[in-house]
Amino acid sequence: MTFATWITFFVAACIIAVSPGSGAVLSMSHGLSYGVRRASATIFGLQTGLLLVFFIAGAGVGSLLMASEVAFNIVKTVGALYLIYLGLSQWRAKVTIGAQQHAEVVVPTARKRFLTGFLTNATNPKGIIFMVAVLPQFITHAAPLLPQLLILAVTMCCIDLVVMHSYAFLASSMQRFFRDAGAVKKQNRVFGGLLMAVGAALFFVKRGGSTA
Repeated sequence: MTFATWITFFVAACIIAVSPGSGAVLSMSHGLSYGVRRASATIFGLQTGLLLVFFIAGAGVGSLLMASEVAFNIVKTVGALYLIYLGLSQWRAKVTIGAQQHAEVVVPTARKRFLTGFLTNATNPKGIIFMVAVLPQFITHAAPLLPQLLILAVTMCCIDLVVMHSYAFLASSMQRFFRDAGAVKKQNRVFGGLLMAVGAALFFVKRGGSTA
């Protein structure tokens, strides 16, 4: 892999990472609700799911999913329903009032936050479409595949870690505006609604990457 190929992938990965999506919405939601430190578990889960999709595409399995209407629709439906479930759960999340009359949010365990992040990216068919369509452009077929995949995977995850933590940090900086129960409920409904909207949009994703 040449430096020119790597820097091109770096730029492409930056653009994709910054583009709003389910991962960005989830990072902002958990950053605002739980703070950056606790949102890190969610973000590491996102990266694990991203790596899974990356290596599935790199191994050629992603191409098989793209070629099979049934397999692709199953992945798409599972991903869409999971995001809608997450959004609905956040919409209905309970908010309690603490001793200082401030809203208190029940924080899920680190394991649950990690799993939420992992499943969000691992079940995202748009990620599979991107990887299958874009990844081969940066692979030199005359060179060993695994070292190239590792370089690209590390690059992609480092970029995404920085971007998702930036989203979480920006959201967490607004925590002081969400101290009363009414504001927290509105926040939950905004982010819950966004997650449900992203999930609903996945139903219109087609194997060619176009939408209906």
